[in-house]
Amino acid sequence: MSQPPINIVAAEPAGDYRLRLTFDDGVEQTVDFKPFLTRARHPDLRAYLDPAVFSAFRIEYGELVWGDYDLCFPMIDLYRNHLEHRSHQEEVA
Repeated sequence: MSQPPINIVAAEPAGDYRLRLTFDDGVEQTVDFKPFLTRARHPDLRAYLDPAVFSAFRIEYGELVWGDYDLCFPMIDLYRNHLEHRSHQEEVA
């Protein structure tokens, strides 16, 4: 028997690239996106270091997204509060 999908029901700023996320099962996580964004090398991702751009998030169909899904994260990573960003070189080293 599979579990129903997890959805985000609320997201609010918690200061300095952190968001307090509430999931439909009552779990809350304060996720810090700054380490992910500062390690990103692609300019489209680094653009989210602009506080105004970062703050333009929304919840759509239970997911946390920015823009036209320009920036989104796997739900399980947000739920577990474990964002990773590794380059290909780091993965093969």
